[in-house]
Amino acid sequence: MARHSLVELDAVIAVARKTSFRQAALELGMSTTALSNTIGKTERLLGVRLFNRTTRSVSLTDAGRNFVEQVAPALKGIHEAMEGVRSQQDTPSGVLRINAFATAAREILSPLILEFVRRYPKVHVDLVTEGRLVDIVADGFDIGVRSADLVPSDMIAVKLGRPRRFAVVASPAYFEHAEKPVVPPDLLDHACLRIRLPDGRLYPWHFEKNGQAVQIDVKGPVTLDEASLSRIAVLKATGIGFFMESDIRDDVEAGRLVQVLEDWTPPLAPLCLYYPGRKNPSAAFRAFIELAREFKAIATV
Repeated sequence: MARHSLVELDAVIAVARKTSFRQAALELGMSTTALSNTIGKTERLLGVRLFNRTTRSVSLTDAGRNFVEQVAPALKGIHEAMEGVRSQQDTPSGVLRINAFATAAREILSPLILEFVRRYPKVHVDLVTEGRLVDIVADGFDIGVRSADLVPSDMIAVKLGRPRRFAVVASPAYFEHAEKPVVPPDLLDHACLRIRLPDGRLYPWHFEKNGQAVQIDVKGPVTLDEASLSRIAVLKATGIGFFMESDIRDDVEAGRLVQVLEDWTPPLAPLCLYYPGRKNPSAAFRAFIELAREFKAIATV
């Protein structure tokens, strides 16, 4: 079955509205002959005459009138939808979906994401946090945020922010009754907050110094799967915690927590924003990538 293009349908609607091939052709930016041929082609494909026309006038047939009444609203909706999509190429708007693990999301939320929605209020950011590494294309995300070493090789990556590292901390109250650990094995004599990974495994604490890597399977009174919960427990002097430094930096600077084993926690792979190569990205997507590059420049000064 032959299909009709929007050009042919636009031609029918224009002639019906103007009741003149000449005026309709001017509106559509085509010659009268080309318009007449387009209408004739459409009538042949439909197998029905849409217009009665003489040298002096043009009017719809009954079939033409029924056709226009049904097609015109749908065609208007199609053009409005197309115009809405085009507008997103010019002005940042619509929805931007981002997938990140929770620690990364906390690190970039205020300086990047909240700054972005402040600058571009017509954009809604849908931020999803989860521990598993997802296929952002298959799961319908525009952008992913992960450690650089976890970014798939077929993605475009933009490094974000300052160097990252782990931090081992406890409250001053905890260390009033316990010696500070000097080397990682000392942790075996302390109450530590155990970490459960998204797949259910317990996470051994990782350390490295002068090329020597050490993993410690710590023991302690509680196992948690969320850093914000571990932070609460550490602040309450429950034990020693193992965090991304960005999660407890403010607490250390304010004296609420004390950092130890700093020489055993070297810099890690940086955070990266990543996305598949794409043609004709939306204005919102382009603006977010530009702000991410700006954020990186500021954070590394």
